[in-house]
This record gives sequence, structure tokens and C-alpha cells, in this order.
Amino acid sequence: MHAAPEQKVHLTRHEQVFVITVRGETDHDDTEEFATAWDAADRAALPTTAIDLTQVTFADSMLLNALLDARRRHESGGRQLVLLGPLPATVSRLLTLSGAISYFTIADTGSSLTG
Repeated sequence: MHAAPEQKVHLTRHEQVFVITVRGETDHDDTEEFATAWDAADRAALPTTAIDLTQVTFADSMLLNALLDARRRHESGGRQLVLLGPLPATVSRLLTLSGAISYFTIADTGSSLTG
């Protein structure tokens, strides 16, 4: 008997901010879980979605593509997407080496964005 895989993406709402918290290792197997999170953010239609990446331990091109997709969806809907940090080294490196870091607003988790 196999244990159920741990949920890596958690959704919450803080007033007018939809918060997506990502934990652990992310890879191709998590694509559907991220798509579900983006759909939930679209349905919530709050002015801001914050993605908390502070607990990510591994990230590859799947996470990069998921974040770029979320950015595109939010931009087309006139909503703000913010990455919450401080970003772990693996995420920072991925965004920096790909040149995508300049596409995102990054806020420290100590900010008043979520509470």
C-alpha cells in the first residue's frame, strides 16, 4: 500500500489576496496541481494573487512554466501576481538564469501584502 502523495500546493484567502503556498520539490508530476491552483485564482478573481515560494526545495522548468502561465493569466485579467520571498536559492537561480526574474514582482513575506 502506497501513502497518498503530499499536497504541495495550498490555497488560502487573506482579504483581497488569493494566496498560493508551494511546499517541497516541484516537478512535471505537479503540473495538474498548479493548473488547478491557477483555475482557482481565476475563479476567485481577487485583485492580487500571491505565490509563496519560501518553502520550495527543488524547482525546474515545470515551475518556471507554471509561473509564467500564471503571470500571463493574471496580466490578461488585469490582476496583480506577486511572488513571496525571500526566494529559496533554487527558485532564485531558476528565475535569474532564465531571465524571467524581471517579469515578476517579488515581495518579502514580512510585508503587509497578506496580512
